Amino acid sequence: MATQDQVAPTPAPAAEAQAPAAAAAAAATRSDSDPSILAHVEHYHATRCAASPIYAFLLGTPADKPLVRFTHARKGLFTARLRLDAQHLNSAGGIHGSVSATLVDWAGGLAIAAWDLRAATGVSVDINISYLSSARLGDEIEIEGRVERVGSNLAFTEVRIFKVDARGERGAVVASGRHTKFVRDTKK
Repeated sequence: MATQDQVAPTPAPAAEAQAPAAAAAAAATRSDSDPSILAHVEHYHATRCAASPIYAFLLGTPADKPLVRFTHARKGLFTARLRLDAQHLNSAGGIHGSVSATLVDWAGGLAIAAWDLRAATGVSVDINISYLSSARLGDEIEIEGRVERVGSNLAFTEVRIFKVDARGERGAVVASGRHTKFVRDTKK
């Protein structure tokens, strides 16, 4: 059971496509988006994240060409979608491992911003990632950032990247990662 400082983590799906019941549960979860948290996450990305050259290159900027589209947010959780372009790919034509790792970094911070509407999300302490499948040019991916726990010094997040199938639903897990950030003195 989750305490006030925790969001209960959802079990990680298998690398294959989710079962129909799990897909239905995921759709129901997305429908409980909080408009004020979604607006905060979008604003945080537009003002802080888009100021970073690497995030601007990979995700676009709201003023120029936004590539990422936010679809859901609630306390400690958000989802966004991104269509893969040439700058996201490795020499073999699949999503580059460094792009997935950068998305874990980005999404971990945004999940913390969604936790309590904080204006800063701290600095990275640890990031790890597992690569489970791939996505290619033109594929759409869904990025889910989720807070596992926010304490007074550290915040722990989990990020999953899914390939979106032809029906627009989550398919195979492309990558799964964890991101720990030092958050002391970052509350608004």
